Amino acid sequence: MGKDYKKLGTKAGAYDDWHEGNDPAGITTQNTKYTKRLNPIKSGRKLTNYLKVMTLEAQTIARACGKNSLHNLEPEDLCALTVEAAAMARIPLAGSNWIPGINEKKD
Repeated sequence: MGKDYKKLGTKAGAYDDWHEGNDPAGITTQNTKYTKRLNPIKSGRKLTNYLKVMTLEAQTIARACGKNSLHNLEPEDLCALTVEAAAMARIPLAGSNWIPGINEKKD
């Protein structure tokens, strides 16, 4: 399969021309040569595991914000851990109300 990605000028995990129907993994193609590679049962299990882990991660984040449910998260709970992330996302830096570039102090 690596050769197929190389032929397309990319590598596994970095292929981004899904719309062209040449996905060597067989996920987004109608090409029978490639669709034979996809095991739907195994792929379904991997997707299920991924979604379960993402749910657990999101629940952990909610608990870290002092919430007992994801449904209790509010926009005010969103903050950045670095100055760069705060500036790019235009959200407060953790532990402050400061949004770099937005609410700068003017002397």
